[in-house]
Amino acid sequence: MAEQTKPERLSAGARIGIVNPAYWLEPERLQRAVGVFEDLGYELALGKSTRLKENQYAGSAKDRAADIMAMFKDPSIDAIICARGGYGGNRVSPLLDYDVIRDNPKIFIGYSDVTGLLASIAQRSGLVSFHGPMLTTFDEQTIQYNLDSLQQVLSGRSDVQIKSPAACKARTLKPGVARGPAWGGNLVSVNSRLGTNDQIDMRGAIVFLEEIDEKLYAFDRMMLHLKHSGSLDDINGLIIGEMLEIGDSKVPFGKTIDEIVLDVCGDLDIPIISNFPCGHGDYQATLPVSHRIELNAFEEDPFILIPEPPVG
Repeated sequence: MAEQTKPERLSAGARIGIVNPAYWLEPERLQRAVGVFEDLGYELALGKSTRLKENQYAGSAKDRAADIMAMFKDPSIDAIICARGGYGGNRVSPLLDYDVIRDNPKIFIGYSDVTGLLASIAQRSGLVSFHGPMLTTFDEQTIQYNLDSLQQVLSGRSDVQIKSPAACKARTLKPGVARGPAWGGNLVSVNSRLGTNDQIDMRGAIVFLEEIDEKLYAFDRMMLHLKHSGSLDDINGLIIGEMLEIGDSKVPFGKTIDEIVLDVCGDLDIPIISNFPCGHGDYQATLPVSHRIELNAFEEDPFILIPEPPVG
């Protein structure tokens, strides 16, 4: 693990670079989301990958990697936000120059398939990355919770509390308080790193996981795989994000998401919460990957505290 580096905070009027490391995004959806940030006073610079299309991808892996590196090298760019996820970031991460990223620390934010890039950047360069809203979060509607969380976490403030909104209420499965660096993201993406040189070292971590469009049995299988790999043996806390569009089979699986989590992880002496707003749902909190957080799993109103700012 490289020595940790913090990017500079997101200031008013910052110039934000937009990259597309996975699937391409329709121009009309892109422009609607761009307008949201411009209305907040930010200047947006659209990378070359936002205009490319190669089958499902926003250009070749080489094109997408080059676009990310161009944003890190450009001194006029203050932060980098991914346009969308999908699939393809695993082809991009081996092509990035992590020494250059380390020497040009900037906010890099996304979720879903971008999970792999967030982890690789944090692991290989030491730069704190951010699991949070992308442009697709704002391509149809603007939810103030998402903007507020993004700006608060990236503001440089200390003791930032992230609570769940009433419309996406987090649940405490095992109460307690725990501290540690935040690692995780999309469950499929996290599991795909197991057994590779990029496997996430979760010892002492607060692990957060989310997923979309899977079956209950598949979620059970992925959680068991993560548990049996030993990855969860020494974690300090577990955050299960919003599990969106998780369906059942023709023959019912017989357990809910929460019941699966407790069945697999209930023997761990750690606090556990579920349905936290990080992932593919309407409400998306911003979490600093590799940076120390505090999980407060109270019975009635669990929340996350970020004691020290993850930005400079």
